[in-house]
Amino acid sequence: MHQIAILGFGTVGSGVAEAISCDQNRIQAALGTEICIKYILDLREFPDHPLGRLVTHDFNDILNDPEVELVAETMGGSHPAYDFSLACLKAGKSVVTSNKEVVASFGPELLEAARQNNVSYLFEASVGGGIPVIRPLINELSVHQVQRISGILNGTTNYILTSMQSHGKDFDSALSEAQKMGYAEANPSADVEGLDAARKIVILAAIAYGRLVSPKDIFCEGITQVKLADLKAAESLGGTIKLIATARQTEQGLLLLVAPHFVPNHSLLSHVEDVFNAVSVRTDVLGEAMFYGAGAGKLPTASAVEADILDIFGGRKANQAALVWERIGRSELTDPDSIRCSWFLSAGEKSCILIDKTREEAVTYGKSIQSGACFRVLD
Repeated sequence: MHQIAILGFGTVGSGVAEAISCDQNRIQAALGTEICIKYILDLREFPDHPLGRLVTHDFNDILNDPEVELVAETMGGSHPAYDFSLACLKAGKSVVTSNKEVVASFGPELLEAARQNNVSYLFEASVGGGIPVIRPLINELSVHQVQRISGILNGTTNYILTSMQSHGKDFDSALSEAQKMGYAEANPSADVEGLDAARKIVILAAIAYGRLVSPKDIFCEGITQVKLADLKAAESLGGTIKLIATARQTEQGLLLLVAPHFVPNHSLLSHVEDVFNAVSVRTDVLGEAMFYGAGAGKLPTASAVEADILDIFGGRKANQAALVWERIGRSELTDPDSIRCSWFLSAGEKSCILIDKTREEAVTYGKSIQSGACFRVLD
């Protein structure tokens, strides 16, 4: 029997417990033994929950119990999630997590602690919810040169833009609807201003290129300035507008950015709607591969956490060579405004696409035709 603990019993943590409870027959068949949840760490009590008796308020109960082999960290936030994860790794316990903030901020330290103590630190659920994208990047695609990663990594903003385009809503109305549906928080800034997507793309870039950048150091522009008129203009030119997170290697160096893009209808990403996520990975040998699915939610995210748990107990180790990350700063990144690319200018009947321009050149031309907005074109 493998004994584990869950840190945090909110949406994802309770989903992990539910998934493991429902899948015990499959787990038994795959591992030859069952997985038992011994502790649940939370500040609250859950007297009406079947697992409420497992709740502890003292992290040391978990840390000092040698029977606990693995900890699933689903707390959210940087602290104490990072501190608890590091302590568990140093105590010889593997850690799996859905916490993108911790991975994006402290990935190198936690991965190194895992190596030093001969345990695992896995984080499939930190990007794309239930979409299996991190595992293929670490394992199957690590032998190829990744030329570009582009994706829709935030379901809230994708839902808002879909609602605007499909139902003619303005941004504020679409955001209000997303909040009522439970897709957006009361304070939606991390989503609509692009920070959530930024955290996710720096994780994917770290895996692909071995360099970790603080999310605060990359170019990040959200969707708050996207107007209904921009979406209609994009539609008239055979495309749509999506919040795209991109990482790619250029002649000038590593480029990372999150920004609204004009996405032509021939791109698969243009057809990703509502709260779904999708990640496109282009390599030198494989060409383009697309990963698509539910990017958030209780059970999709929990399924990715469960998959990491099964990988560890099943002896399927991650490719450690793909998990050595060097920290770099903003000065070592390519300035996206200096890159010549195609631009979509939203100007009603005068809307157009400019080719091979810098941002400054595109904006200057946009002013001459009274363009309301300027968006990069996804290549």
